[in-house]
Amino acid sequence: MLEVLGTVFGSKEEIKKLNPFSFLLTPVSPLVIEAEHTDAYLEIIEWGIPVAIMPMPMMGGTAPASLISTILQANCETLATLCLVQAAAPGTPTIYAAASSIMDPLTGRFTGSEVEHGLLGAAVTEIARYYGLPAEASAGSSGHFTPGIRSSYERALNWAISSLSWPDLLVGPGQLGGSMILSLEQLMIDVEIFRRCDRLSDGIDTHVDEWLEVDLAAVGHGGNFLGQRSTRDAFNSGEVYVSDFDTRDSYETWSASGKPTLLEDLHDLIKETLDEHETLPLDEDVERELAAIEERARQGAQVMKPKG
Repeated sequence: MLEVLGTVFGSKEEIKKLNPFSFLLTPVSPLVIEAEHTDAYLEIIEWGIPVAIMPMPMMGGTAPASLISTILQANCETLATLCLVQAAAPGTPTIYAAASSIMDPLTGRFTGSEVEHGLLGAAVTEIARYYGLPAEASAGSSGHFTPGIRSSYERALNWAISSLSWPDLLVGPGQLGGSMILSLEQLMIDVEIFRRCDRLSDGIDTHVDEWLEVDLAAVGHGGNFLGQRSTRDAFNSGEVYVSDFDTRDSYETWSASGKPTLLEDLHDLIKETLDEHETLPLDEDVERELAAIEERARQGAQVMKPKG
């Protein structure tokens, strides 16, 4: 990993300045600091790579059966790992990323469908703010296996609740089936949800410009504001979010085109995006060195592979 980072981004000092990468640590609930990946991170801690600490206690399973108890346990697990990291290298950049969840009482599985996940995401954000740490919320998920009405309303509501607490990061777009399935169509829907949540977090601008008095005088009683310059400026300012997915044709036009669904439109958009995507360019010597690193890693994996 360090070879790849150094090859692409340069020296250790350059990586510390750019912060192009973060490392995820996941304490094992209840109250266990996972050894293998934590030790691996401590080996590279002098590189200043930010660490995201994400315990995942599940209410009723690996955490007590109440929301507040699950939140408190997640906080303990996060702080314990935080103390270990800071003792090893004081000042290490840290993201508070606790992902408290709820066990489905009928199956024992994690689904993420419960509306309380929105509350848990907001609570995690508030706790992170109390400690003065960047906050990562992962409140959006669904136990459903395909994108559609159910998965979208579950995710939209939970992420909206979390986003109104202003986390720095939202994670998990495109994940279905209890975060075990990746759907590109759902990913596109979730990006739209993120954009709407971002707009909600901005709130309403309460500053009133002079145009209010001027426009009212110009339009008068019973008029309209369609021709006013302020109307154009307002819609260009971003105060009203305009989605790429909105249907602006009439019903007759939409019906005549075969009544395409959103998922059909998204499928076409994804295919177009993948066909036209170009990876970020790297110098030829960088590409050669990355290929050499990959080959060495593959050879090492073959040596370590158990026989039989």
